[in-house]
Amino acid sequence: MTHPAPLSFAARLADIRGLARIAGCAAVLRPGATWNPARLVARNANRWPDRLALAFEDRRYTWSEVDRIANRYAQAFRKLGVEQGDVVSLMMDNRPEFLFATTALSRLRAISALINTNITGPGLIHAIDIGKPKRVLVGSEHAASVDEIAAQLKELGRDDVYCQHDGDPGASLPFASFNAALEDVVDAPPSGVGPPEQTENFCYIYTSGTTGLPKAALIPNQRILTAAAMFGRGIFEGRPGEVVYCPLPLYHSSAQFAGWGTAIISGTALALRRKFSATRFWHDVREFGATRFVYIGELCRYLLNQPVAPGEADHRVEIISGNGLRPDIWETFQQRFAIPTIREFYGATEGATPIVNFAGVPGRVGRLLPGQTILRCDLETGELERNAEGFCDAVEAGGTGLLAIAIKGISRFDGYVDREASKKKVIENVFEPGDRYFDSGDLLDLHEGNWVSFADRIGDTFRWKGENVSTNEVAEALNLAQGVLEANVYGVEVPGADGRAGMASLNVSEDFELAAFARHVGDSLPGYQRPYFLRIQREMRITGTFKHQKVDYRREGYDPAKVADPLYLLDGDHYVELDAALFDAIQSGSKTLR
Repeated sequence: MTHPAPLSFAARLADIRGLARIAGCAAVLRPGATWNPARLVARNANRWPDRLALAFEDRRYTWSEVDRIANRYAQAFRKLGVEQGDVVSLMMDNRPEFLFATTALSRLRAISALINTNITGPGLIHAIDIGKPKRVLVGSEHAASVDEIAAQLKELGRDDVYCQHDGDPGASLPFASFNAALEDVVDAPPSGVGPPEQTENFCYIYTSGTTGLPKAALIPNQRILTAAAMFGRGIFEGRPGEVVYCPLPLYHSSAQFAGWGTAIISGTALALRRKFSATRFWHDVREFGATRFVYIGELCRYLLNQPVAPGEADHRVEIISGNGLRPDIWETFQQRFAIPTIREFYGATEGATPIVNFAGVPGRVGRLLPGQTILRCDLETGELERNAEGFCDAVEAGGTGLLAIAIKGISRFDGYVDREASKKKVIENVFEPGDRYFDSGDLLDLHEGNWVSFADRIGDTFRWKGENVSTNEVAEALNLAQGVLEANVYGVEVPGADGRAGMASLNVSEDFELAAFARHVGDSLPGYQRPYFLRIQREMRITGTFKHQKVDYRREGYDPAKVADPLYLLDGDHYVELDAALFDAIQSGSKTLR
């Protein structure tokens, strides 16, 4: 589906109005301002004490209640030795206790390291260790995962891990109870905590890079509040009385920025669901009285794939925002579910200035702002093409290239806990000596009028089921399976699916067994990381620089007509032979990945 890039006055006016609404938060964002999320919660409790702040299942909390509970959590954390600048790793489902904890830590000027609840084993050890936490707070629903690896944590003992009950307070727990620490504490703000600074980190959010295990992106107060202003005021036009529904996990930047950020900056209530459910989605929207919701493209496709149901367009939703809503379903989704306004955006958790489609043009993520550019590069490898003078060239309308964003002024790149990883995301000498740009790692298409649309990811990361998948991380797990000599992992396109499904080319020995390998995959990797397709080889193809060949493998995909090697499909918990008939079924949509 293609659309002309509108240059109309109405489209330009939408941009101007959106940016003007963000400017309305100048008091919070001005240089030297002493705001953080916890201070905004306290402000909201003072302004709107009895207004709804948080809804979850059959529980409802006002702003004054959230503020008092956060104080109690802060007192409990302090009782456990947490002070300003300390890190606490947090692993918990979407529930109010998650936000009580992050607000409390913000109130202490401490840092929340938000752990992806899907990861286990070595990945979980890495995620906790790189944050260098003083304590770990795990929801009882994930205590078993932490229990399995607690002895392998580098600088923490079991006594440093605390467990927050989920449901039955009398249930047996493998760690000390955080609920016990909440007993006999006052609900007054902790004493002796000075005003926060903009550069202090509010949290770490983990993001899969192009190589290795997840990196902990730094989210300082300035970043979370700027994002909150963009979503809460600029995109969602939030105010008390509105309700933004967020079924996305709170360890993701979309939920933190567009969900909780919207609530704290504008007084809008946040409605949470523990985990996304396509069958319950519209029921939740009506039950919570949601007027906005946060999406990712996969979520929209899941909803569209549900049978038409009575009442699915009977709701109060006025504006939705997210990323990844593909052009092929945009207008169908908007019409079927009667969504008045869709505001797609593009942004990276650790990146600089985002791009926003305030005008709601289908298939676009917005228009480039000053300092944002699309650079010529090798579309297969992402390697930048330098001209005779050694500088880069921007693509022209109709071209595709690497999105890069200037690092200067208010356009910041805060980086990762790992400083070396941060350096790899900065491009220098782009248009002139000494300039610095953030490397997004994404390919975007440039259209007339500086409109852009998302094309693909570059390198060794692909997106599946709303998660970024590091191919190296998956390959390392597969290499531990019996009979696997070498694993080469990449993403392949599947008709009707957003993102790319995982595929692994395996160089195997004589003792390789498919059934045993399937069990290893199920035990070692979360669902979104498991390779759906296998290609079994006796010799692995490499590039001229002795790296795994991925370009040709992605091009050949899982088509038996192009691949002479044995091919298999993950069907449930086992692999089955992928022949021409099964390939055709996948292409036609009669066979879906599960």
